[in-house]
Amino acid sequence: MKIVVATGNKDKVIEIKEILRDLAAEVVTMKEAGLFVEAEENGTTFLENAVLKAKAVATEAAQSEEWKDAVVMADDSGLVIDALNGEPGIYSARYLGHDTSYREKNGDLIRRLTGISDEQRSARFVCAMAAVCPDGEVLTTEGAMEGRIGYEEHGENGFGYDPIFYLPERGCTAAELSLTEKNGISHRGKALRRMREKLMQIK
Repeated sequence: MKIVVATGNKDKVIEIKEILRDLAAEVVTMKEAGLFVEAEENGTTFLENAVLKAKAVATEAAQSEEWKDAVVMADDSGLVIDALNGEPGIYSARYLGHDTSYREKNGDLIRRLTGISDEQRSARFVCAMAAVCPDGEVLTTEGAMEGRIGYEEHGENGFGYDPIFYLPERGCTAAELSLTEKNGISHRGKALRRMREKLMQIK
């Protein structure tokens, strides 16, 4: 099985390869496959955007002799903060602009939650995953990781909003977990394991 992941995020691909390693599949990014597609993420939910991305890259892959029989996988994920009415949500990657560092994004969210109590800082990471099979069938899965927003950044592991995402049951942020620990409980890990089960049925 060949799997093309519709992302340019190297950290995300590392997580995906780790979780899918027992599929004995060749997992590559769209760039590594020579597929350059700018999918328009104009969906209103994480799942809609994941399907849009997967279908756009799958259309391009179908024109390639090498990748026409590949499964094209895409995810859309983000941070949902209850006290901010679900922000940044589907705009997580674009929050404050694509070129803004996550240190700035994280700092802004912490400032916006000034004066908000622990109980009201509830949040979750959400991941929706879509896989387009060579025959056109679309498989979808979702996963979530519950936590709350911390008061400052902690941890050097992970990426994005991980340093401010506090996990009360672990007593640390997502950025303080090892990759193995994070994959075991993360939103992407849950969605990927569910997707792995579906892919194993069609393999």
